[in-house]
Amino acid sequence: MAEKKSNPLSEIVFNVIVPSVILMKFSGEAQLGAVGGLLVALAFPVAFGGYELVRYKKYNFIALLGIVSVLLTGGIGLLELDTKWLAIKEALIPGLIGIVVFGSTFTKFPVVRKLVLNDSVLNLGLINERLKENNNQHLFDRCLTQSNYMFASTFLFSSIMNYILATVIVTSKSGTEAFNEELGRLTLLSYPMIAIPSMVMMMGIFYFVWRQIRRMTQLETAQIFKAQ
Repeated sequence: MAEKKSNPLSEIVFNVIVPSVILMKFSGEAQLGAVGGLLVALAFPVAFGGYELVRYKKYNFIALLGIVSVLLTGGIGLLELDTKWLAIKEALIPGLIGIVVFGSTFTKFPVVRKLVLNDSVLNLGLINERLKENNNQHLFDRCLTQSNYMFASTFLFSSIMNYILATVIVTSKSGTEAFNEELGRLTLLSYPMIAIPSMVMMMGIFYFVWRQIRRMTQLETAQIFKAQ
């Protein structure tokens, strides 16, 4: 039975577009106000994230960090803290994920190994058999280690870019209409400037691993992947 997955379009709508529009267009005193606009905008990603966790029963570290990130943003706005804390928070979340990914390299379960070596997608039995036959198991393990380092670097990129964008875009006092508008602009711009490049990097990592599997096993693509 195929594993249920969340809809990427829904994620963009509820986590990016709707909150950005509310923050940028409905935070004036004539609409929701600065506090009301912030609360309503942040309610969408929190509600969507909670719904996804319950529906797909994936209580993972990254999903929970996402909800915590949104709640921290709300706290910064409601408590009217210095905007430097927003920049720190924006850098901290992907930074923590990157540290976890990097640290997993030194365990028996690197994150990339779990992501890539999926028995429902790959013919792992045949792949492992060929790796042993060609005496390439150690080389493939080294390939996965390198891939894990590269995967961790994508979160480093995200952390640095988040900090820079937050510092440049959000300059108004928190708890104000201007702060909400800038926060909405930050949310909107972070997708094309950070999320998409990060996804491209991750696709490059998966392509690298696939090429190494082909080279080390001498298997064709149709043999590597299971027919869906």
